[in-house]
Amino acid sequence: MANILVVDDELGIRDLLSEILNDEGHTVELAENAAQARAARQRMRPDLVLLDIWMPDTDGVTLLKEWSTTGLLSMPVIMMSGHATIETAVEATKIGAHSFLEKPITMQKLLKAVEAGLARNGGGGTTAAVVPMRKPGMAGVMPMQVQELTVEAAMTGGQTIPAAVEMGPQARQLFELDKPLRDARDEFEKCYFEFHLAKEGGSMTRVAEKTGLERTHLYRKLKQLGVDLSRGKRNSSSAA
Repeated sequence: MANILVVDDELGIRDLLSEILNDEGHTVELAENAAQARAARQRMRPDLVLLDIWMPDTDGVTLLKEWSTTGLLSMPVIMMSGHATIETAVEATKIGAHSFLEKPITMQKLLKAVEAGLARNGGGGTTAAVVPMRKPGMAGVMPMQVQELTVEAAMTGGQTIPAAVEMGPQARQLFELDKPLRDARDEFEKCYFEFHLAKEGGSMTRVAEKTGLERTHLYRKLKQLGVDLSRGKRNSSSAA
């Protein structure tokens, strides 16, 4: 997996991109301005950079030019902005940016751009391109490489049960109905999503399709319910 530097002055954007990329197995460094980005670039030598254009101290295009003229643009840089024009995107790619993403960034566009950037960095020969700007709501879903999470681990905390088909009655026994509706609903939803994560081998893409939720909303829902997404990774590492 790759070392990725995310540079954005919006905390919410940094947190969301970090969460998604970490779940993909990447190591993520965060910077909220150009000064922090410069320090991180020297310290970690990232395989790829996600760089916001509009920042308070130094804008992303200026920082990109700086890296290009000083010989530090040795990694693919994906520019991000919610207000930039096509001309700005073209200018950035002429300077050396690998591609451009328009905010709000959908899972499809993010993962496609990161995959293409890392392929170029690994010698894939991908040329710079501008990702077409789309209207909000035209989100798609890209397949993700997610660690396997077994049914037994998700529903029994690691204890072995005879077969997955026996989980129906056992899962129903987990619920206590003598409690407020909100608490009972949260318990059900957590169990529901853990079941589908296990059933789909940990694939967030297939769970999103199965449950009818958009990927970004699904991530937030799982976080809100306290679903432990790292458990599948730990189990997979132990098995290896």
